[in-house]
Amino acid sequence: MNLIVKCRNLWKWYPTPDGRLDVLKGLNFELRYGEFVAILGASGVGKTTFLSLLGLIDTPCDGEVIVDGISPYEISSAKAAEARAKKIGFVFQFHHLMPEFTALENLILPQLIAGESYSKAKNRAKELLHLFGMQGRENHFPGQLSGGEAQRIALARALVNSPKLVLADEPTGNLDRDNALIFMEYLRKLQKQNGLSVVLATHNPEIARFADTIYRLHDGKLWRVSIESVPSK
Repeated sequence: MNLIVKCRNLWKWYPTPDGRLDVLKGLNFELRYGEFVAILGASGVGKTTFLSLLGLIDTPCDGEVIVDGISPYEISSAKAAEARAKKIGFVFQFHHLMPEFTALENLILPQLIAGESYSKAKNRAKELLHLFGMQGRENHFPGQLSGGEAQRIALARALVNSPKLVLADEPTGNLDRDNALIFMEYLRKLQKQNGLSVVLATHNPEIARFADTIYRLHDGKLWRVSIESVPSK
C-alpha cells in the first residue's frame, strides 16, 4: 500500500498536577497518497495534538509516526523544519496571515524561505491568487480582507510550495456556513486536481462529509465511520 502517513500505537500524554493526562492512547492511522481524510471530534479530544504529530511539529511519547518516509525520531529540528516547509502545508482556524504584509507578500515569503527565487515566487503567488479569485486583492493587507477572503489566502499559502500533504485544523471554524462551504469546495477541487493528501480536523459533520474517509477521534483512538451515518447539516 502506498502510504504517505503511517502511525502505529501512537501515544501522547502531558504531565498535570493531578498526574499524567493521556490524549492519544495507542492510536493507529494510515493515509494513502492522494487521499482526503476527515478527523471528526469535539473540541479538546486531541485533534490538534494529532495534527501536530503528523506535521512534525511535535514528537510522540511512544509509538511510531512516519510522514513521507520521515520519522521525527530520526531527524534534527532543522531537518524537520525543512520538511515542513517543502512537504507539508498547514491551514488553521484563524488565518495567521502576517498583518504587515499584503496578500501577495504573504504568498511570496514562504517560497523565499524554501529557497525559491523572488521572480518565480511572485509568479507562483499571482497564479494562486488568480486561481482563488483573489487577483484584485493582491495588494490588500489581511485587515482589509473579509474572513472568507483571508482564509482563502491562508489555503493558497498552504499550497504555495506544492506540498504533498495538507493538514487543516478546523479551517472553517471561524467562518459562517456559506463561506465555510466555499472554502471546502476550493480545498476539495484542488485536492483532486493535484492529487493532494489531506487530513482535516473538524467538529462539524457537514464539513467532514467533503472527505473520502471519516474517522471519529474518541478516547484517544480513531474509529472509522461511514459517511452515510454522518449528518449532512
